[in-house]
Amino acid sequence: MLIVFGGLPGTGKSTIARLLAGRLKASYVRVDTIEQALRACGTLPNSVVTEGYAVAYRVAEDNLRAGNTVIADSVNPLAVTRDAWLAVASRAEVPSVEVEVVCSDANAHRRRLETRTSDVPGLVLPTWDAVQWRDYEPWNRSRIVLDTASRTPEDAVECLLLALPGDP
Repeated sequence: MLIVFGGLPGTGKSTIARLLAGRLKASYVRVDTIEQALRACGTLPNSVVTEGYAVAYRVAEDNLRAGNTVIADSVNPLAVTRDAWLAVASRAEVPSVEVEVVCSDANAHRRRLETRTSDVPGLVLPTWDAVQWRDYEPWNRSRIVLDTASRTPEDAVECLLLALPGDP
C-alpha cells in the first residue's frame, strides 16, 4: 500500500508519517530529505522542487514493487503532485490512501512552525509568512483528514490506523 501524506509545513505531517512508518515497518520516503540532498550536491539550483518529487516517486515505486508498504511524506500542495503519487501506486499495482494533515488552530500552527528545528541537516525551514503565502490547492477528492490542533502525534497515528483500509 502507498500512504501519501500532504499538508502545510508545521502541521505535524512528518512526525506522524515517521511514527506511522515505524508502526507499520514501512518504507519512509520524505521529499524534504531528497530535496536537501540534491541541493547539497551543488549541481542544481537552490529552487529544487520538481526534481525532489520525481526522485521520490521512483524510490517509492521501487519499494512498492519490492513488496513494501510506503509512507510518502511531502507538502503535496498541487493536484498534479497528488495525481503523480496515485500514478505511482497504479503502476506498482497497489492500493493507495491519501492523508491530509491540517492544524485548524492558526495560533498553535504558527507556534509549532516558529519553535521547531530541522531534523534534515542543512534544510532551512519556512517562515510563517512563507507558509501563509505558499501555493496550496484545495483537495478535490476523498482523503483522510487529520486535524492535529488538539491531538498528539501518537493519537493521530492511532486514529489513522483505524481509518486505513485493509491491512497495510
